[in-house]
Order: sequence, then structure tokens, then C-alpha cells
Amino acid sequence: MAEAKSFDRAAEDVGNVQMLEHVNVTVPDQTVASMFYVTGLGFTRDPYIDFGTLNMWVNLGDQQFHLPTSKAQVLRGHIGVVVPDLEGLLKRFKFASRGLNDTKFECKEANDHIELTCPFGNTIKAFPASAYPRMDLGMPYVQLDVPPGTTPGIARFYETVLHCPTTQSGDTTTVSMGHNQELIFTETDAPVPEYDGHHIAIYVADFSGPHAWLNERGLISEESDQFQYRFQDIVDPDSGERLFELEHEVRSLSHAMYRRPLVNRNPDTNFFTYRKGNEQFSPPPR
Repeated sequence: MAEAKSFDRAAEDVGNVQMLEHVNVTVPDQTVASMFYVTGLGFTRDPYIDFGTLNMWVNLGDQQFHLPTSKAQVLRGHIGVVVPDLEGLLKRFKFASRGLNDTKFECKEANDHIELTCPFGNTIKAFPASAYPRMDLGMPYVQLDVPPGTTPGIARFYETVLHCPTTQSGDTTTVSMGHNQELIFTETDAPVPEYDGHHIAIYVADFSGPHAWLNERGLISEESDQFQYRFQDIVDPDSGERLFELEHEVRSLSHAMYRRPLVNRNPDTNFFTYRKGNEQFSPPPR
């Protein structure tokens, strides 16, 4: 008889959160934002929704940035993104940087990624697809700086309320968001800036369970509609202590936007390189 194969089946378990869809930060200038997120990063402005001058949805794989016009919001931490390759990214920013003068824009090369500061102060770390085998283009994680001593309670919150698998390593809690994304909470001794209202959107399979737990404790911040609600406070389920603020836009799997096919262009295509049939992003074979 052939030797039986052994697999770690638990490694493929997916928690209640099926997807982290978007990060929403407001920006004071749509033109400057477009130069950074579209021209520089090479992502794609959604052609169907919020295409005016007051908001911009920017597609990257299955995820998005939502960028409404208002005073700049800055996420307390950084956002990880996957791009086709870092060489192309640097080439695009060599051109785009000319439109980002007198802003907070920075571009620094690291060992395995490029660290960018957007024109309004948000930090984005761009990795090549080879760094994330389960993602060719998109947002594999969002990392957040939190006060000392809070990560064990944050882990309990996501495990108890949203039924997400978590792991603890030193002062960092990692929360599973579907099969290829994570929320990462890292304790810092530096002062954590006051929360300014930025938010994330997630889709959950058990929609009513977390709502009941949050509603019982007065933690629902918005009853949006039949398919969506919001909460802002992350609390320790044992003590009720508020540990961190991050608005979560919670959507059901029956929400009309769930897994909406997003347009993603080939960032290497321009007037000089155009070839018919080469407009859309197509990942190279692994």
C-alpha cells in the first residue's frame, strides 16, 4: 500500500470574516491622491462607482482604497499592498513624484519591499507578488499600532465576537481575515495618535451573531441597512475595557457589493507600450 499522505488541515480553516474589502481614508485633494494611488502605485480607479470629484474608489486586486474628499485621515500603522513588481513601481513613481512636490510623499527602498508615504501621511509598504503566494495584486494586511498591554484583549475580542482565528507573537496579535489577509495589531511605546475616523470594511458569514453581542453592549455605531452595520470600539470581552478604536463597516455575504468583479488594469500599459488585449492585469505564471 502507498504511504498515506499527512496534511495540516487546520491550516486551511477560514474564520467568520471572509474578506477585508477596503480601507477608507479621507483626502483633501483628489488630483494629488490620483497621482499617488493610480499613476504611482499603478492601481485602477473604479470606472463604475464614485467617479466624480468628491470621492474615488481605487481597485487593487479584490480590494480597494476609498478616498472621499475631506481633511486628511491617517491610519495609525501601515497598509501592506502587493504589486506585480517593484521595478515597475519605482519607474512609475519617478514620473509621478513630479506631481507630488510640497506634500508628505516619500519613497524608500527596503530589503524586500518599498516603503511609501502618501501625500497626506499614510504609510504603505509595497511587496512583490513573490512575497505573498496567495495574492498576485491586492491588500494582504493592515497593520495597526496599539497601546502597550492591549493585544491579548484584542485577540480575545476577534476570537469571541467575530470568530476569527488569531495568533500571538510577543507584543503582536495577528487576526485572520479570510484565506489570504490579516489584521496585525502591534504594541508600541510611542503615543498613539487620536482616532480620526478612518475605517475598514469586512464581509462576514455569521452576520447576526456579532451584531447581537455588540448591540447588547451598546457598541453598534451605525445601523446602515439590512445588509450592513458598523462598530468602532474594540473592547476586552472579559472586562469591557475599550482597547482601541477602528470603525468596522460590517457587511453580510448577501450584500450587493460582495465579490463584485473589480476592474484592474495592466500598470505597464501606456501610450507607448499599448498592445491590443494587454490592457487588463494578468498575473504571470508562478
